[in-house]
Amino acid sequence: MTAQHPSLVGIDIRAEIERLRREKNAVILAHYYQKPELQDLADFVGDSLELSRKAAETDADVIAFCGVKFMAEVAKILSPEKTVILPDMNAGCSLEDACPPARFKAFREAHPDHIALTYINCSTEVKALSDIIVTSSSAETILQQIPKDQKIIFGPDRHLGGYLSRKFNREMLLWPGVCIVHEAFSETELLKLKAQHPGAPIAAHPECPPTIVDHADYVGSTSGILNYAKAMTGDTLIVATEPHIIHQMQLAIPGKTFIGAPGGDGNCNCNICPYMALNTLEKLYISLRDLSPRIEIEESLRLKAKHSLDRMLEMASGSVGKGDLGNR
Repeated sequence: MTAQHPSLVGIDIRAEIERLRREKNAVILAHYYQKPELQDLADFVGDSLELSRKAAETDADVIAFCGVKFMAEVAKILSPEKTVILPDMNAGCSLEDACPPARFKAFREAHPDHIALTYINCSTEVKALSDIIVTSSSAETILQQIPKDQKIIFGPDRHLGGYLSRKFNREMLLWPGVCIVHEAFSETELLKLKAQHPGAPIAAHPECPPTIVDHADYVGSTSGILNYAKAMTGDTLIVATEPHIIHQMQLAIPGKTFIGAPGGDGNCNCNICPYMALNTLEKLYISLRDLSPRIEIEESLRLKAKHSLDRMLEMASGSVGKGDLGNR
């Protein structure tokens, strides 16, 4: 592999990561949307929250989170005593960017009779301003426990909120954020692909717009989509989420064919998350070597954010990340 930095020339990056993992007593986490080479060397691969919960159960001193910033922040919220590092601090999220804390605070204050049901894809500050955090796997379970007459703000993903609103006939104030990856799928190109593979089901993440979700045979979280792929009886599946999840499908079910749903130009390139792509083996090595960049959260803020996460776990512990972990 060609090193990206002069100081890395001649270094066996994978061997050095293994050495540092042992020396630093580190656990390496990789989200399903990471490059295959990062998934393959991780101790755990899965959805964001369950990865953080799993890391909290280990005796590791260091958590190296190959994901995006809000995910690493959740790991720090749940494991404040551990050092949490992110290979590239610029690995953000379009949903987090779409929901600045000051604007969210003002919106909440303008609707004091609403509770804030907030998707985990947001900053620590927004979590601290929320009542209950949800994941794509726990949102339905939690929503069904909220009284029908309770007014709800749902943010920052309007597509996930809209999907829940339609499914459960619940009116909600939706924050206007979207995931740039799931927003990029094309209904026209999806229907063309479906025609090329008649009988192949479509599995979609609820962050997709209704024009994609309405054609799906299964709608669920990344872990849910993976489980659907394992359970389906057919031999071909069209996958409408970030395409790096297909790596885990191919490892788990090598005899089946998985096709990434196309973007507007007829291919999947625009549906690779640019933030997730910032993490590389080289950056992981450097972050383990230097224990930097680190996630730091002021304690009072951490506790406020943890409160909204704890409420989710109390209401839906059985559905959060169910079956989404792959051991190394």
